[in-house]
Amino acid sequence: MQIKSFIKWSLVLFVILLLLFFNYRYLNIKPIEIREWILSFGILAPLFYIIVYTLRPLILFPASILSLAGGLAFGAVWGTILTVIGATGSAAVAFWVSRKLGKNVAKKEWKGKGEKVQEQLEINGFIYVIIVRLIPIFNFDMISYLSGISRVKFIQFILGTALGIIPGTFAYNFLGSSLVEPRLETILLAVGLFLVISTFPLLFNQK
Repeated sequence: MQIKSFIKWSLVLFVILLLLFFNYRYLNIKPIEIREWILSFGILAPLFYIIVYTLRPLILFPASILSLAGGLAFGAVWGTILTVIGATGSAAVAFWVSRKLGKNVAKKEWKGKGEKVQEQLEINGFIYVIIVRLIPIFNFDMISYLSGISRVKFIQFILGTALGIIPGTFAYNFLGSSLVEPRLETILLAVGLFLVISTFPLLFNQK
């Protein structure tokens, strides 16, 4: 059983490294290029953007790049709305992929501190998810995949994700929208807002 588990997780690690290399080598696309590509779909552009964002974690494409592209393509408000929908969908995809692949880990009987952590995640999953979503130092997909192998309930995970990503999503989209018609004061305001929203949750990091 241990050999099978070792082979399984070795393959998972290999696929992750392969996807990261593929993104770095072949999908090093700028937000402005993604914007032009998305808008080429006309009235279907918003739907296409949501679908692409939802499927994004399957190839580990950076969420931040697509969020900036959303702001460039749809503006700060609509970009934020569409990105929150797409990002929540992508989190759900990553969660279920992880839960299916790591079902043995999720069902494992933990001992000591591990058991306490899993119990807290099962009871107060919504609070924990929304907190880590608010703190920008945690990778978006990492949170989704790790949540899938924990005891966090799916509904708590989705609600915590949808609410927790709103401030950061708006910051990314506002920053992206400010680059459509570059004006120094708008860019400075966007950068300032982005830094404030991104760093404010760090004040509660210890808590």
